[in-house]
Amino acid sequence: MSDDLEKLRREIDRLDEELAALIERRAAQAKKIGELKAGAAAYRPERESQILAKVVKQAQVLAPERMTAVFREIISACRGLEEAIRVSYLGPEGTFSEQAVRKHFGGAVEALAVPSVDEAFRRCESGAAQFAVVPAENSTEGVVGRTLDLLVTTPLRVCGEIELRVQQNLLSREKEMRSIKRVYSHAQSLAQCNGWLAQNLPNVERVPVASNAEAAQRAAQEPGTAAIAGQAAGERYGLAMLARSIEDDPNNTTRFLVLGKADPAPSGRDRTSLVMSAENKPGAVHALLTPLAAHGVSMSRIESRPARARTALWEYLFFIDVEGHQQDKHVAAALAALRSKAPYLKILGSYPVAVS
Repeated sequence: MSDDLEKLRREIDRLDEELAALIERRAAQAKKIGELKAGAAAYRPERESQILAKVVKQAQVLAPERMTAVFREIISACRGLEEAIRVSYLGPEGTFSEQAVRKHFGGAVEALAVPSVDEAFRRCESGAAQFAVVPAENSTEGVVGRTLDLLVTTPLRVCGEIELRVQQNLLSREKEMRSIKRVYSHAQSLAQCNGWLAQNLPNVERVPVASNAEAAQRAAQEPGTAAIAGQAAGERYGLAMLARSIEDDPNNTTRFLVLGKADPAPSGRDRTSLVMSAENKPGAVHALLTPLAAHGVSMSRIESRPARARTALWEYLFFIDVEGHQQDKHVAAALAALRSKAPYLKILGSYPVAVS
């Protein structure tokens, strides 16, 4: 048995050497590409999506998400040779937004924690960051209204999306749950754990704060308190895990949007987001959606939000996701028909569908 183990270990050592050499060769090619680009953007969402999609098809022993995680870091390191990238996100450090940044861009980017979603937009709009990562919707609690409102007025475009499996945990400096008198968390996280809290901590005060990382900070400082947050926040602020995975929905997932000034080319598996208004009369929304069906465009999401600027023509905005890129023939035709019907229409962006 020891001989067999030694042979396998020697084979792993040999493979590691090959991998290291191949990664170095890849990095050298990336560096040459950066020199040829002469300052053009290093981040190409459609290109990275295509690479990861191929990798997923090759995964057999490793789970697809493990394989993509490895290649995201390789891509990130090579991208960093071309350009230093800064990404703003809702902080402080340890939030799910930070996890989304790392999942999508890898470790070779500068992640800028800011105190609000508004500030994440502003940093990117001003050029202090090339990209912003903001929460858009949760599979349990629905859309993040503030993000949708800001998408209407921002000059930034949606150039990517991230789907992050959200695991909520009860974190505290206390040793037992019976010592907890107050629980801090973001309002959405509190709602995602409503059933568990009602059953296990029915008489404990629930206090919403700006982010789960802020909740962890408070729990680290105040006796008799706990935070609902991710494992990373607990590790960062020195909290013990009193209960793991307390979210009511085991498939709890948050979708984040990547915002920037990039316009990704078609990747082969894309999504287009838009916002539009409808006249305040019977059948107006149905009339707007008809061009999508007529041109064979599949709609994957529709949300309504009160319009900030109300007029006699429209009072609500409709946020819609459709399958395909705006350069695709059938999508372009549908959008052209919508422009002739909608009092207001803004294409938020076309971007690759998230790869696990």
